Amino acid sequence: MSESLLSAWLLSAAMLANLAGMGWLALSMPVHAQQVWGGVPSAGIARMLRWMGAAGLLVALALCLVVDHASMASLVWVMTLAASAVATAFLLSWQPRWLRALAPWVRAGQVSRTNAAGTLPPG
Repeated sequence: MSESLLSAWLLSAAMLANLAGMGWLALSMPVHAQQVWGGVPSAGIARMLRWMGAAGLLVALALCLVVDHASMASLVWVMTLAASAVATAFLLSWQPRWLRALAPWVRAGQVSRTNAAGTLPPG
């Protein structure tokens, strides 16, 4: 495999890791979890999603560092962070339920039916 093709694959994997990391971080927030699952996950699930999000972002940084020297890798990583954040925000506003694919182990019974403010929804 040529070096440029390997670099392209590694940078694509870094972008996917950043996208997954941003998605997990969004799912750990009560407001976004409410959009996705219709309820707020338990504290343990939210903590696990935060750790997975941080791990995804760190994996992306490591992949960028494998491809390029530190100054260029950090620039590419920050740019993919920004693109991933925007893509996650667009996905949350368009089809939030698609983020369920990032946490398939979270079932409807594992989220409380309270809204982000901690109160039950009307009806």
